[in-house]
Amino acid sequence: MLGGRSPPTESLMVFSSHIFIFYFLPLTLLAYYSSPRAMRMPVLTAASYVFYGWTNPWFILLIMWSTIVDFTCGNLIHGHWRLIGPLGIGPDGAPRAGTVQRKLFLTVSLISNIGMLFFFKYVMFAEENVNRLLAVFGRDGFQVMSILLPAGISFYTFESISYNLDIYTGLAKPASAWIDAIDRARGSVAATMRAKLWREARALNAFACYITQFPHLVAGPIIRYQDMERQLHRRTHTIEKFSRGVFFFSLGLGKKILIANPMGEIADAAFMGGQLHCADAWYGLFGYAFQIYFDFSGYSDMAIGLALMLGFEFNKNFDSPYKSRSITEFWRRWHISLSTWLRDYLYIPLGGNRLGVGRTYANLLTVMLLGGFWHGASWNFLIWGGIHGAWLAFERTQGKESFYARAPTVARVAVTFVIVNLAWVFFRAKDLPAAIDYLGWMFGLNGPLQATALLTRSVLFSPDHLAWMAIAAGIAFFGVQTWDLSKRVTPPRAFAAIALFLWSVVALSTQSYNPFLYFQF
Repeated sequence: MLGGRSPPTESLMVFSSHIFIFYFLPLTLLAYYSSPRAMRMPVLTAASYVFYGWTNPWFILLIMWSTIVDFTCGNLIHGHWRLIGPLGIGPDGAPRAGTVQRKLFLTVSLISNIGMLFFFKYVMFAEENVNRLLAVFGRDGFQVMSILLPAGISFYTFESISYNLDIYTGLAKPASAWIDAIDRARGSVAATMRAKLWREARALNAFACYITQFPHLVAGPIIRYQDMERQLHRRTHTIEKFSRGVFFFSLGLGKKILIANPMGEIADAAFMGGQLHCADAWYGLFGYAFQIYFDFSGYSDMAIGLALMLGFEFNKNFDSPYKSRSITEFWRRWHISLSTWLRDYLYIPLGGNRLGVGRTYANLLTVMLLGGFWHGASWNFLIWGGIHGAWLAFERTQGKESFYARAPTVARVAVTFVIVNLAWVFFRAKDLPAAIDYLGWMFGLNGPLQATALLTRSVLFSPDHLAWMAIAAGIAFFGVQTWDLSKRVTPPRAFAAIALFLWSVVALSTQSYNPFLYFQF
């Protein structure tokens, strides 16, 4: 169970919904491209606030607070604004804030972002566990606050944290510095207070556009400001880029509607069906493995496609992860934007592999435990992260010439897939007892089955579910990635993408089951 209560999926404006596909997206593109170039960023920012506020308008105030605090802190960390002590000179010859000011406002930014994340996502979890501890000692518990988890808070707080950390380490400049440089290049210098305020308002809008941009706002990918800063001000809009965007979106929608949703029906039937034969339990688990992959990679494809339609280019977020030959390789292929964020902002600052063997193993385990906890406030997520962290450490002990590395590729892929699936049990099960029960069914440890177990089997192995399971496995292990297919959108590929889009829209009209898994994180 997540620490904060997630909003119901039906209240969200998800990409795979009629209101987004037929109303929000066309109107946004029309407003964006009919606006003067100077107004396109404000139009996109306004549209993104509408998109985010659709679920709950109060969420807009929260993301506005985060945006203003981190924009202010970024300027103070960099030295664009001076508050404490004299300005120094940085390695690039530009003015730089003093050490006290830099550290103070980096701390303010971290407290603001981590504090918001902790309150909305982990307070309920902490209160529930305090109540359990009180019960052990025979004490009465207290009423647990009911906190609604704002959609996407895990993603945009990570982006805000990376913004100010990158400014602190000199990897990025604040939005105000970019606007100032652009104006100077044009021969325009803000001399009056009114001109300076207008410059800062433009910079604030640029930063708000980065944080709130609807393609990546609520479920990633996690975009770093240093990868976006030039694009915010100097991106191009071409027919080729827009066409690639439509291609990406169509294939992502097909992954979500046509594959992830049927796989989700299999997973739900297995995990909520009670007693299971061991073969049924494994089959249901594989259904969940394909559901979460096609759900999230499909969402990432749609996000990349939407960004391309608006002139932005995002990095790849999935790289056929189920083809991985080790857990180490899996994390280079799965949710790449998160794994690289954890590497750069947690693993390396903790010492990485520079402080000895024992410290390396401890760092791997710590980072993956925190990565698991980032997904949700639950012991299940901690165990999921711990499994991956422990296996990463184990692989590190084996080295490149170990028996594991010398095994045939097919065997390594199979072993890795099984390990990933065993960890998925904890990711999917509603709580720890349910996860343990499910593992028991997988290995035939829960005793004899009753006749009711056959009812679940009839759902799991229906002809359409069997067909989509085969298709999902074929694409996951042998298919060509959307990223590669989109490099050259030939007429046959474009026709196939349009057909897939139409098929997905028709299927969407007939489906009552349409969850989006990563909105709850």
